Amino acid sequence: MQSLFWLVLVIAALGAASYWRLKLNIATLLVAAVLAAGSIAGQVGQLSWILFLLIALPLNISTVRKQYISAPFLKIYRKIMPEMSRTEQEAIDAGTVWWDGEIFSGKPDWQKLHAIPAARLSAEEQAFLDGPVEEACRMADEWEINHKRADLPPELWQFLKDNKFFAMIIKKEYGGLQFSAYAQSRVLQKLSGSGIVLASTVGVPNSLGPGELLQHYGTQEQKDHYLPRLAKGEDIPCFALTSPEAGSDAGAIPDVGIVCKGIWQGEEVLGMKLTFNKRYITLAPVATIVGLAFKLQDPEGLLGKEKDLGITCALIPSDLEGLDIGRRHFPLNIPFQNGPVRGKDLFVPLDFIIGGPKMAGQGWRMLVECLSVGRCITLPSNSAGGTKSVALATGAYARIRRQFKLPVGKMEGVEEMLGRIGGNAYLMDAVTSMTTKALDMGEKPSVISAICKYHLTEKMRQVVNDAMDVHGGKGIILGPNNYIGRGYQGAPIAITVEGANILTRNMMIFGQGAMRCHPYVLKELYAAANDDQQQALEEFDEALFGHIGFTISNKVRSFWFALTGARLASAPFSDETKGYYQSIERYATNLAFLSDVAMGVLGGELKRRERLSARLGDILSYLYLATAVLKRYDDEGRQKADLPLVHWAMQDSLYQTEVAIDELLDNFPSKWLGKALRLVVMPFGKKYARPSDKLDHQIAQILQTPCDSRDRLGKGQFLSREEGNPAGLLEQALDDILASEPLYDKVCKAAKERLPFMQLDKVAERGLELGVLTEQEAELLKRAEAERLRTINVDDFDSVELMADKSLLQTDKKKSSRAA
Repeated sequence: MQSLFWLVLVIAALGAASYWRLKLNIATLLVAAVLAAGSIAGQVGQLSWILFLLIALPLNISTVRKQYISAPFLKIYRKIMPEMSRTEQEAIDAGTVWWDGEIFSGKPDWQKLHAIPAARLSAEEQAFLDGPVEEACRMADEWEINHKRADLPPELWQFLKDNKFFAMIIKKEYGGLQFSAYAQSRVLQKLSGSGIVLASTVGVPNSLGPGELLQHYGTQEQKDHYLPRLAKGEDIPCFALTSPEAGSDAGAIPDVGIVCKGIWQGEEVLGMKLTFNKRYITLAPVATIVGLAFKLQDPEGLLGKEKDLGITCALIPSDLEGLDIGRRHFPLNIPFQNGPVRGKDLFVPLDFIIGGPKMAGQGWRMLVECLSVGRCITLPSNSAGGTKSVALATGAYARIRRQFKLPVGKMEGVEEMLGRIGGNAYLMDAVTSMTTKALDMGEKPSVISAICKYHLTEKMRQVVNDAMDVHGGKGIILGPNNYIGRGYQGAPIAITVEGANILTRNMMIFGQGAMRCHPYVLKELYAAANDDQQQALEEFDEALFGHIGFTISNKVRSFWFALTGARLASAPFSDETKGYYQSIERYATNLAFLSDVAMGVLGGELKRRERLSARLGDILSYLYLATAVLKRYDDEGRQKADLPLVHWAMQDSLYQTEVAIDELLDNFPSKWLGKALRLVVMPFGKKYARPSDKLDHQIAQILQTPCDSRDRLGKGQFLSREEGNPAGLLEQALDDILASEPLYDKVCKAAKERLPFMQLDKVAERGLELGVLTEQEAELLKRAEAERLRTINVDDFDSVELMADKSLLQTDKKKSSRAA
């Protein structure tokens, strides 16, 4: 019995060492101390010491460990690891690891999270939002843009150019605005509330495109020529990457450039003969300069020995003879400028390569690095901004619109949707703020960019679907009074572009995350690829035993957190959010442990088990979203009134995290191992449920009632209360309807009957007759009635007005005449 006691003490010592992630030599000394105490007590004999030394000495004597353990493992590792393509290598090397690395560590540093400065606008940036951005929103008539013109009006195009909307990323030395990433996000959020076409038109030149690439990689001559022109709007850029045969798999583009000599402006020069066929290129129909991605080949060795130089990026003037900018695409009735770009045997000098000839073959690295920044801003910001505007509009509509003698927003089915809309709006804005601040700190978080792109566009799609359900007939009838229909139509566009969401979730998030964010995997890969055998063994030994200790630690921590409900995990606050911090640490530990098991069991096969990879990526993603919510709550002064939004966002994120873990274990290739892992990480089942009906009700109340929480939720959107701005008019209607309700009650009481809450103009007259309303109060009721009708009414049209090709009308008349 005494021996069992000392065995338990040894196991406890090992467990404590693993939990606290003590170094190998310290853990060894800790176990030795327990054995020594047992020996003094006369309970630990020689056999125990012999077993201890047989294990401890080989592990702690580095020469023995390397020769007999690490070296054989290195040989096996080199055999089983799949060969990595050049494009995969460049994608992994691109960008930086930031808070995603903290999550993958299994032990997030909360002090580090809250030490990140809150995102703030400069005075210049705020003035731009309050001035030119406000005016651009005012000029954007969505019905005119989408239905009548299929484009922005000329005066709005000119306004955007004159006010440098396309130059937010360009440095001031070249005439640009040089705004922070956070400011760019706020601009796009505000514009997105006025329409997808406007936001997309501004977003693309400030995202992945010639301006971004030139500033990072262009020659000084290229910068001096193009950047001032881009800043002034004299040049409109597009970037042609996607081909019919290579959409999400951009590395497989078939477009080629052949290094050769040719005639340029009357002289023979070394250049490239380009053949390409691109499509889905935003701004192509109006572009004056085309960024082009292609695979450069040098069959004659004019640049050196290498024949296949790889993906290369060049700048091509759109007026160059032989460059064919085709007609426009028509993406889901959302007519932002988009179309194909083609060329066959188009000769240009090598100087057209961005960065000059020395950057030949470096295009994929350039694109991936820039994409990791652009994907954190444009689509997530457009999605978040659209969601914020939709949240306020849907809340106002639900409070104004009545059915069955009460506002539809009081119905529990509608409250469920309002809860989702409001909770997601709070979360999405939190994610964009935290992520763009990272960019402003110099980070290029490639994994986080994939998380933001996927989850915020998906949440936007869910929000718009819910909003459409709440609006009902109001949402499905297009016209000047419909402020939501185009957003519903355009939702799949954001899902599809910049890497289809299916690919992003199933392959990119965890595929890159496991390599980039894991503290040891990339080190092992690089060590195995090292041709210096001695150095490779040194590096691999350090990474391997660090990895082993990391895995053991995460297993112990996962089991301990499961047993205790993570109640002893760290948390920086002891308020309503404490449990959320603790749960995040628990599931971060689970992620690290399950990732190691999956990679250990499946090896290179994990890359092909996309659904397993997707679920591991979901765990990482939802933990990132959750930490962004906690960061926002703290940055905004821990406003207690916002707790329903915080609770909804946290509970939904952690519930989805548990669903991902549960489904991963259910579908683990080895059923018995999946069950064994469940005993470690989730022996008592899931802790979190979906957000409750009570939370949905509380958020529905926030969205339907003017208050500080609602103001914070919609902060920065275009809400000016003027004709032509549906969002602002809805806000005014909500205020007036709420102010009218007590007056309506007063009239009903005086009339001794319950009047219908409609025809409020007649209610006003009745109140005046009964002497219970003042003229001012009656005017309020009349105004509220006009606003109520405008809110619930939809548009109708003459059939001819809806015909795109009105020449068909004459044709039909002639046919009818002949038939008669």
